[in-house]
Amino acid sequence: QLQASGGGLVQAGGSLRLSCVASERTFSNYLMGWFRRAPGKEREFVAATSWSGGRIYYADSVKGRFTISRDNAKNTVYLQMNSLKLEDTAVYYCAAGPGLTTEPYEYNYWGQGTQVTVSS
Repeated sequence: QLQASGGGLVQAGGSLRLSCVASERTFSNYLMGWFRRAPGKEREFVAATSWSGGRIYYADSVKGRFTISRDNAKNTVYLQMNSLKLEDTAVYYCAAGPGLTTEPYEYNYWGQGTQVTVSS
């Protein structure tokens, strides 16, 4: 029900925009978030947005560099990633859940993940 895309290989300092398309039922009823999992590490919260976009959370590690947004007409949530660093390399997942939270276990639906690799 969630389809993420937009990952790729980018040099440090570059930008990527991830997209996540959801089914209308999922998108209209849930808040949306992005998580990532780097090799050998736990899955970690990146950003989340309420349905209206009026409430947004970011992990401290991405504040000022990443922007989450959503287009409700297109059932799509985006993650604009600027000033990418080597440590941003990870598989990025979009998720949908009933509450605006940083905890992955509170999200009901997950996309398949898209690989982001930042090179030096």
